Amino acid sequence: MSKTAFIFPGQGAQKAGMGKDFYDKYETAQKVFEDAGEWLDLDMKELCFEKNDRLDATEYTQAALVTTCLAMEKVVREQGLCPDVTAGLSLGEYCAIEAAGGFSLKDAITTVRKRGILMEQAVPAGQGSMAAVLGLNGDQIEAAIQDIDGVSIANYNCPGQIVITGKKAAVEEASQKLKAEGARRCLPLNVSGPFHSEMLTDAGSRLAQVLETAEIKELNLPYVTNVTAEYVTDCKEIKGLLARQIFSPVLWQQSVEKMIQDGVDTFIEIGPGKTLAGFMKKINPDVKVYNIQTAEDMEQLVYLQK
Repeated sequence: MSKTAFIFPGQGAQKAGMGKDFYDKYETAQKVFEDAGEWLDLDMKELCFEKNDRLDATEYTQAALVTTCLAMEKVVREQGLCPDVTAGLSLGEYCAIEAAGGFSLKDAITTVRKRGILMEQAVPAGQGSMAAVLGLNGDQIEAAIQDIDGVSIANYNCPGQIVITGKKAAVEEASQKLKAEGARRCLPLNVSGPFHSEMLTDAGSRLAQVLETAEIKELNLPYVTNVTAEYVTDCKEIKGLLARQIFSPVLWQQSVEKMIQDGVDTFIEIGPGKTLAGFMKKINPDVKVYNIQTAEDMEQLVYLQK
């Protein structure tokens, strides 16, 4: 039996103008942006729709991207598209949980605003970094960096693309070694910190305190967590997993493989960019992948499903 997953991108997918056509065409999306602005005391329309320096600053990026993705998701549901399971890459996991019924819209958006601030403040500027390693698998990278203190794997994105994270000097040393070991490229990422590394352990503890004030509700459908690449059906697990997620590797490839193993054959990426659709082609080119980043994308998919 065919199954569908809604999947949501993580930080880095944001771009000026994201979600504007949904806002212009659909009252449901308008309400999400306006409510988010009121909850956060931010002009979300200016932040998301107009070119500005804040959109790429972690403390603003996270709230802006989650607001946009969930505004889109609400309209997608209204048009009759529904998932059997959800998942999200890093930050996108908050969208996945909301779409699965675990978070209210308000708690999802206000929590990621605080998460973004915690991550921005976690490590002084310039002390940490991340790099995408192209052309080596996880085992090869783990073997190469095991003797370098202060660097670890942050993301298992897809075959041939893995991200490393940690202390800036350690990431640079690891990049040189990995190139010598056969990596095609090691690309420094334009991020403000060493996300998904042990350097964010304290931020994880602080996030756990923030999550204490959020209401977690019974899930309407399962989602797959980045931390273990397993299905989550018990809402009591969510807070602990999200606190760990901030400093744990993102098992994205493994999460997708888990869903495919469970019979998911259609993936719908909701949000700006086509990052996850690109990963999907390398993880398993045989499944159907659709990308919704504009209202036109959504309308074409709705038409196809009729």
